[in-house]
Amino acid sequence: MIEVTPTDTERASEAFEEARLRVLVEAIREDGFVVIEDVVDHAHLDLLTERMEQDLVAIRKLPRVSHNFVWGNVQQHPPPFEPFVFRDVVANPFVCQVTSAVLGEGAFMNGMTGNTNLPGSSIQPVHTDDGQLWPDLEVATPAYELVVNIALEDTTLENGAIELWPGTHLDVGQVVGQDIRVPEEAVERRREVVPAVRGTTRKGSVLIRDKRMWHRGMPNTSDRIRFMVAMVHCIRWLDRKPRYALERGCAAVFEGCPIEATMPFVDDPGDEYLKLPRPYAYDGPN
Repeated sequence: MIEVTPTDTERASEAFEEARLRVLVEAIREDGFVVIEDVVDHAHLDLLTERMEQDLVAIRKLPRVSHNFVWGNVQQHPPPFEPFVFRDVVANPFVCQVTSAVLGEGAFMNGMTGNTNLPGSSIQPVHTDDGQLWPDLEVATPAYELVVNIALEDTTLENGAIELWPGTHLDVGQVVGQDIRVPEEAVERRREVVPAVRGTTRKGSVLIRDKRMWHRGMPNTSDRIRFMVAMVHCIRWLDRKPRYALERGCAAVFEGCPIEATMPFVDDPGDEYLKLPRPYAYDGPN
């Protein structure tokens, strides 16, 4: 797993030097993911945690809680208003430099989401968030969507750090529109070639992964809820339909970012963001 920490010089310019940028871009193209260390303010993550804990109480009172595949992996959107939308989270200059280098000019993001891993959660099936855009490919296309994952605390084996399958974004067997779960026989074949790794990261770090890469949520055996927020950066010609609106005052955090924010900015986004996620492939207890 490629992990890079910005140097003092790079922090001053808010950009990786060209040679180090190439390392990160190639890692995403070949392995499907990279980690950028120590680029998010811990105080911002603490404020997000406090608010998302409050929001989770409301979410768990809804008639249907947005568990994904199994109980305990809850889809939870972060708050879309001040003071919880931070530049180093949603428009981090190091992250956006890398993703725009992979996706090219005109890349955009159309919303924020997240995954909340509850204590006692179950293991998800291995799956992709999206497959190849076309069937019957002999070689995978370059990346068209990258997921930016930011955990709000250290992610460990105990609190359910994500399982990642290096190189599987290049597998042409999974296609958009099909079941996103990877057949078990394909998982076992892959395990013999390149086994999975766990995406353990320190607080303040960012995991960037190709959306096609096989992965799964793992059980949280700790006694603490583990929150993670996510943005998806898309190549310029994909559908730009926004997920939901942000408060108008948040627009300033995206100024100068090479990744365009296509979400509408409104005076009051309300609490609809709490109700938008729906359970995915799950029909069990709340």
